[in-house]
Amino acid sequence: MSILKISRLGHPILLRQAETITDPGAPEIRRLVHDMAETMLDASGLGLAAPQVYQPLRLFVWRQGEAVAALLNPEIVPLDPPETLGWEGCLSIPGLRGAVKRSLRVGFRGWDLEGREVEGEAEGLVARVMQHEYDHLQGVLYPMRMHDLSLLGFTEELTRHPPAETQP
Repeated sequence: MSILKISRLGHPILLRQAETITDPGAPEIRRLVHDMAETMLDASGLGLAAPQVYQPLRLFVWRQGEAVAALLNPEIVPLDPPETLGWEGCLSIPGLRGAVKRSLRVGFRGWDLEGREVEGEAEGLVARVMQHEYDHLQGVLYPMRMHDLSLLGFTEELTRHPPAETQP
């Protein structure tokens, strides 16, 4: 396994639509998922999408408790209106955080590493992470979802000077 280089804000790969994976069970996809998981854990991230490691593929990984889960060719459907405001960071935008409205619950469908179709629901932090990573596959970064740029700042400053309670 390898630690991969993470693309940063400004690189064009982060602004394009990712491509469908034609063979979810291919050895190179399995290797990519393992490398992405290792990269995400090494960077202390909660999720990582393939475009963030310079691969224009519809795939992301996220922390699922102590394990790492992967979803290939995902479809994410909000099950609630996007009304829950929460702080997000991104490995491709190091050092910044912003408050973004997301749905509290989502439905998801896609493929696992064995080439099997999977589907389910997620809520809370996992739902937020899945929506964030799914956005990467659409060429969307979290600041593009923000309605109030006064709620964007450097993590270090936000820690020292926390904003007043934010409401949806």
